[in-house]
Amino acid sequence: MVLASFLVFIVGAFGDASPLGARDWSLFYLSGGLYALVVLSSFIPLQLRWPRFTWQLAGQIGVDIVGLSVLSYASGGIQSSVGLLLLVSLAAAGIISHSKITLFFAALASLGALSEHTYAVLYSDAVIAQYMQVGLLCIAYFSVAWSAHVLAKYAIDSQNLAQRRGHDLAVLSEANRLVMRDVQDGVLVVNEHGMIMQMNQSAARLLRNFVDGGIALADAFPVVYGQYMLWRQSGVNETNVLQLSAGAQVRLRLSAIDSESALGTVIFLEDMKRVRTEAQQIKLAALGRLTANIAHEVRNPLSAVSYAAELLDEELIDEQQQRLLKIVMDNTQRINRIMNDVMQLNRRDRVHPKVFNLGERLNAFAEEFILTEQLEVGVLVLEGEANENIYFDRGHFRQILSNLCGNSLRYSSKSQGGIKLIVVMKGGCISLDVRDDGVGIAAEHHNKLFEPFFTLAKNGSGLGLYIAKELCEANNASLDYCAEEGASGACFRITFGGFDEKNGK
Repeated sequence: MVLASFLVFIVGAFGDASPLGARDWSLFYLSGGLYALVVLSSFIPLQLRWPRFTWQLAGQIGVDIVGLSVLSYASGGIQSSVGLLLLVSLAAAGIISHSKITLFFAALASLGALSEHTYAVLYSDAVIAQYMQVGLLCIAYFSVAWSAHVLAKYAIDSQNLAQRRGHDLAVLSEANRLVMRDVQDGVLVVNEHGMIMQMNQSAARLLRNFVDGGIALADAFPVVYGQYMLWRQSGVNETNVLQLSAGAQVRLRLSAIDSESALGTVIFLEDMKRVRTEAQQIKLAALGRLTANIAHEVRNPLSAVSYAAELLDEELIDEQQQRLLKIVMDNTQRINRIMNDVMQLNRRDRVHPKVFNLGERLNAFAEEFILTEQLEVGVLVLEGEANENIYFDRGHFRQILSNLCGNSLRYSSKSQGGIKLIVVMKGGCISLDVRDDGVGIAAEHHNKLFEPFFTLAKNGSGLGLYIAKELCEANNASLDYCAEEGASGACFRITFGGFDEKNGK
């Protein structure tokens, strides 16, 4: 449209003084105006999108070929160079068309150029020798049309490839986000300059700090940076356990993203506490199955031995035999207690929590415990505000208190207030302390208290505290040993999970 308007303006402004229309000024002016009008009217089917794209393209290219051929004839033929303007139209057609039809358009343009020159030779002043120039122009038509078509096809293929790669990249990015979010190990991504590019929540939990990308590893985590520099200098990936300043123990594993181009490094932080816990759970699961089978097989002959010992006790025997019989009875009872503790190992998964009042349950347990152990009233006392509801398995709660109070009774003075059950409310969280007035537990044993089969008592099985902790965790609670400076005796704290009174759980 701009081209047609420009040609008409030039001829209209300069008249026959313009080099355009040198052969026939009136024909050039008339055909230029008609060409501009046809081009202007082509916007109507473009807006209507009718007829279809291929037909509109063919029509517009045909108008260009006819219009520019007539304008070329009116301007003096091949020597006016107006025919070169068709190269633009053919190039555009080659870019936007998706088939080899652009060669058909080049053929039409060549026929138009040859027809225009032949007519000029026959009926005007054109020179036959200029067919060579017309032929070169036709070759240019085909070359430009085909080159534009090939480049357009290459561009379309590149665009499709870029779209597929973009989709794949989006999928990989989302997968990377999910993996970084859900992986249990900490992950730090560091570029070649030691700057943190990305870190997940597990790394933030282990390092007790979350930083955004663009911060130097040396400034954010100096301990990790020291291992990172040793790895870069030596190239040896050490697997030693690293003690972080935050108190966590991790095992570092470093991997280069691309060893040849040194794009960066991925630092994996493996939580050793979780590794040990998982290993212990696997070991205890196998041990639990084994001990449960053994306990089942042992209890039958143990019952027979115990029954036979009771029958012998009814007979009149001398003092030495009675002493030996008492040893048999005591040890059968001890074995039976151990078997009962072993059978508790499989009770963690059978949880039936209910809502009950903590104060009422503690008062009932205190009365029962005093009667069972034949203690004086006041040896076991309750302190604190206990008028709160908790969501817990009642059988598990009684078992936990029995284990903790039994241990406290063993080491306490058994005097008034020797064992205390203290309810503490702090920050909306309910906790229960089981405290005694004994000698306490040495600091070197604190980390082993909840390990299975660890005991400081001669006749203990070493399963009581372990079972109590397992049952607490099964009920969304925690059991910890409270080591307080200056305080006498031992103190075990049960911290109960949150209770939703509205939903009743």
